[in-house]
Amino acid sequence: MPGLAIAILFTGALAGVSLFVGVSDVSPAALLAGGVDGRAAQVLLISRVPRTLAIILAGMGMAIAGMIMQMLARNRFVEPSTAGTVESATLGMLVVMIFAPGLPVIGKMLVASLFALAGTALFLRILRTIPLRSVLLVPLVGIMLGSVIGAVTTFFAYRFELMQSLGAWTTGDFSGVLRGRYELLWISAGLTGVAFVAADRFTVAGMGEDFTTNLGLDYNKVMTLGLVIVSLVSATVVVNVGMIPFLGLIVPNVVSLMIGDNMRRSVPWIAVLGAGFVLACDIIGRVIRYPYEIPIGTVVGVVGGVMFLYLLLRREARHG
Repeated sequence: MPGLAIAILFTGALAGVSLFVGVSDVSPAALLAGGVDGRAAQVLLISRVPRTLAIILAGMGMAIAGMIMQMLARNRFVEPSTAGTVESATLGMLVVMIFAPGLPVIGKMLVASLFALAGTALFLRILRTIPLRSVLLVPLVGIMLGSVIGAVTTFFAYRFELMQSLGAWTTGDFSGVLRGRYELLWISAGLTGVAFVAADRFTVAGMGEDFTTNLGLDYNKVMTLGLVIVSLVSATVVVNVGMIPFLGLIVPNVVSLMIGDNMRRSVPWIAVLGAGFVLACDIIGRVIRYPYEIPIGTVVGVVGGVMFLYLLLRREARHG
């Protein structure tokens, strides 16, 4: 598809720009002058390349997780940050910091994944009890659930003097990414592949339990697979770089407007545009107040919030 090839080239160009944006001079001239062992080459290999890869992996993973959430909840305005998923993962991180602060990173990720899974399952369970669900009621329920979980997390973080750590988890930031401290994000790349393989099943599950059962699929197994993917991706991103809001909402909706709702066709587009969107926001955050840096969570939150309101108003105008 020529359109997808153009999107890949554009995202690759953004990745190239990301490698050379920052306070340290990592220009081609500096790399040639310093050689392989020079400061510029070390900064490139230790910081810039891992950071760019982390941005791409996190963007792909959270965008795909948002798409799966929308299929499972059958609502276009749901994603991990509007369904209590990331707040539950943050609560899991806090529990680890209180009771097992020495746990390895992979252990923290698994605990956060279990909490994210429980929070997402609770959200979907609440939706089943709400009759005549409107388009806007579903994300409202998710935001309220996330607020309750976030309030509980903040209370215990304050009691145990972990507010600074909580702030780091709730604000996405790639400035601390270095070689050896981002590799768990490759898990999200693997889960993106799983989502592509199971795309047809998620598409069918998005049409309802009865329809899925009539086609011979186990609805509960498809739902469980989707919940596991969403929980693992959300926990991995929160543990490594913090919360990135609205990403899983904006990108799938834009792709849906472009090419429709066929998930198998959408997955490559969502992965590429998710990575490109986060790369663009990260570059903006690094240059808008140069040499200082605005966290990616703030930039994505502002841009994503505006686009979220636009999608809501557009949907209301279309149905008005």
